[in-house]
Amino acid sequence: MCAVFGLIDYNHRLSTKTKEKILKVLSKECEIRGTDATGYAFNKSDKLTVFKRPLPAHKLKLKLPDNVNVIMGHTRMTTQGNQLLNYNNHPFIGKAGLQQFALAHNGVISNDYLLHRNKEIPETTIETDSYAAVQLIEKEKHLSFESVKIMAETLKGSFVFTILDEEDSIYFVRGSNPLTIYNFYNDGFYLYASTKDILSNTMEKLGISKRPKYELEIKEGDILKINCFGEIERKTFDYDDWDNWYLRYCRLIKTTPVLDDLYDVAWSFGIDEACIDILYSNGYTSDEIEELLYDPDELICVLEILNYDYC
Repeated sequence: MCAVFGLIDYNHRLSTKTKEKILKVLSKECEIRGTDATGYAFNKSDKLTVFKRPLPAHKLKLKLPDNVNVIMGHTRMTTQGNQLLNYNNHPFIGKAGLQQFALAHNGVISNDYLLHRNKEIPETTIETDSYAAVQLIEKEKHLSFESVKIMAETLKGSFVFTILDEEDSIYFVRGSNPLTIYNFYNDGFYLYASTKDILSNTMEKLGISKRPKYELEIKEGDILKINCFGEIERKTFDYDDWDNWYLRYCRLIKTTPVLDDLYDVAWSFGIDEACIDILYSNGYTSDEIEELLYDPDELICVLEILNYDYC
């Protein structure tokens, strides 16, 4: 479970210092969903730039150049690909034809290995499942609604993608994972993050919780493109949500082989079933939970972040 977050200053009213302050608070709130690595993407002097490190957000010092108005961010909880190898961290740089882009992902891709094995995308030194999304867009040789749609319909699993292009437009691609986008229309900027709670806590700490705003609608199967002027285009894609629907059904009735298997694995490690329930209720998939069961230190860390008394 990771977090995507960011800022679009479409009226160019915010100072560089103000943008840095907003992102500092916002990224720190996103630590609840991952502390293994933090990264940013933005356009600097017409050049797409990615700044990322295997550090929690509060330890990463972001210094924005002047005249940067669109910033895309990500905090990571590692599920695949060692975060100490910085190329495994988000955002990732891609090139589709002559167009560069940066991509960040929240979720788990389940068919990346199959895509490599079937040679639909090439092998790569990058170990993170998310990178398959970059490769699928590159394969189309252009970045557009069409190539993003093909990517989203090819991948299986849970996801939200954010994709920044060289013209300061961000594509938001929503599968089953959460995403909230607010437009502070009087102030001329968008603020987004994986959950409403993250944004609410951020706005409270920044003292902007009472500023006029509205929430953009973005449903499963939606692709939104917001350009540097705040203008929105919207398309859709066919989202195969069977696996995620089944998991939500499992959480509802609490008596399925998926949960039973996880309970059995947890029991073999001496871990209480309540740990599984708390992870499910916070949006973790069965694959993510299983990986945590095999990494007790990471499991304890996640449960502490979720304010669950493991002992």
